[in-house]
Amino acid sequence: MQPTSENRVKLAIVDDHTLFRQGLSYILRRISACEVVIEVASGRELFAALSAVQPDVVLLDLHMHEMDGKEVSRQLLEHYPQIKIIILSMEYSHDFILELMRLGVHGYLPKDIDQRILKEAIEQVQVKGYYIDDTVAQVMREGLLVKKPTTRLPASNLLLTLTEREKEVLALLCQGHSSYQIAEKLFISLRTVEGHRKNLLEKTGANNAVSLAMFAMKHRLFEGI
Repeated sequence: MQPTSENRVKLAIVDDHTLFRQGLSYILRRISACEVVIEVASGRELFAALSAVQPDVVLLDLHMHEMDGKEVSRQLLEHYPQIKIIILSMEYSHDFILELMRLGVHGYLPKDIDQRILKEAIEQVQVKGYYIDDTVAQVMREGLLVKKPTTRLPASNLLLTLTEREKEVLALLCQGHSSYQIAEKLFISLRTVEGHRKNLLEKTGANNAVSLAMFAMKHRLFEGI
């Protein structure tokens, strides 16, 4: 069954290289689960377009004229926090990855990835709230990317403040389950799941799903993260 327009992931492509932007748009339009709703060459054009339509995910170039990808990301995260951001760049250095992930983007990919990985990344940021490949995961481990918790508790004591249920919810979030799926698996209400998620954000000092995953990774709470 083909996804309906309501179920398709709405995408924005922001890249000042016309050929790359058009080629990416052509590829994504052939993926039935995706719908390209914005295709622009700059951050200024993106924000102008957002007044009419808002995508689920923005595929964003890092180096652009007028406003670079970092500044576009910062403004999106501040004014449109519901929109997920995947950086697509030829600049795949550890420093850039750390800087952008610290900022709060939801994924960081090289421009030479194949269609399958791009589709997987888009799907995962929709479900999990982030996409982390092996390279980014290693950078996060090396960089201890999680923000310092707002609480003054030492890390070892901080872990003790997590209830068993909160650890269960965190594990399922890191495995890519939505709040609705977690509610079904744990036989609890969706409202209760959201409550646990809120508590996890407050206790760990994380500000989004990416930071929660980094917290779990840093403290080796679960295998396979």
